[in-house]
Amino acid sequence: MSVKVFDGSGEGQSYVVTGAVLSCSQGSAQSKLQTPFSHGVYSKGKAQMNIMDYKPNVNIMPFGVCSSMANPAVAAATAANNGKLTKMPCTPIVTMPWLNGKQNVLIAKHPALLSKCTNHCIYKGTISIEEDGQE
Repeated sequence: MSVKVFDGSGEGQSYVVTGAVLSCSQGSAQSKLQTPFSHGVYSKGKAQMNIMDYKPNVNIMPFGVCSSMANPAVAAATAANNGKLTKMPCTPIVTMPWLNGKQNVLIAKHPALLSKCTNHCIYKGTISIEEDGQE
């Protein structure tokens, strides 16, 4: 059973652990949230995450190929292909913590990561948590 928390809207949200499934609105594939070390808090034996677990290629892995023209690699490949969209490897560039963490539940001094949290890649992708990783 996953731990559920409820926000003011009445919408249930769960805590996120390592292995959670992520998606990006500009990427072609899902990826898994990773952590190189535990913060010392576990749910079902898996390390619980906080909003500071956002680093590209450490916590947030690539999402297949990117279709955003804001990505210089996609723009260059598309230009070289006479304007026909040419997707390139998706390496997310994330520069800030996850949004909408659980402010009153701290994991290693930072708000807990919830399944409703999102982040943004500078290449115009919205990164969402599809599954909390607890199952």
